[in-house]
Amino acid sequence: MIYKPLQSDRNDTMYTYRKGARNERELIHLFEDKGYSIVRSAGSGVNATSPDILVFKKGKQYAIECKAWNGDRIAIDHEKFAALDFWQENTGITTLMAWKMPYEGWYFAYLQELEKNEKSYSITKKKMTSINRRIEELL
Repeated sequence: MIYKPLQSDRNDTMYTYRKGARNERELIHLFEDKGYSIVRSAGSGVNATSPDILVFKKGKQYAIECKAWNGDRIAIDHEKFAALDFWQENTGITTLMAWKMPYEGWYFAYLQELEKNEKSYSITKKKMTSINRRIEELL
């Protein structure tokens, strides 16, 4: 018997992974359309210690952790933040959080703009939209 997920199964792990991968590919295409070379990390989305995507073009380079979330904040745990911070220090590549907000598109924040909480580092939708760093600013 073939299992077809019901609407109520939308929160399962595979759905979340597919949604994340789809949004990563969308961001990859946005950078590719502007002439950037892209590397998508193996294991992206499964507690990898590297960022989701790397983008390069003539001296510009970014490491990007992607999130697509319809909520009032996004967060990464302390371990993931430490891994991304180490990545940035070790490689010298500017590391960003990219948040795709429904019907608004992509917003970007530097790691240092995230707020340390008891269990995670996070940024609110209000802060992210007030920073208002969009892809055009990175290009």
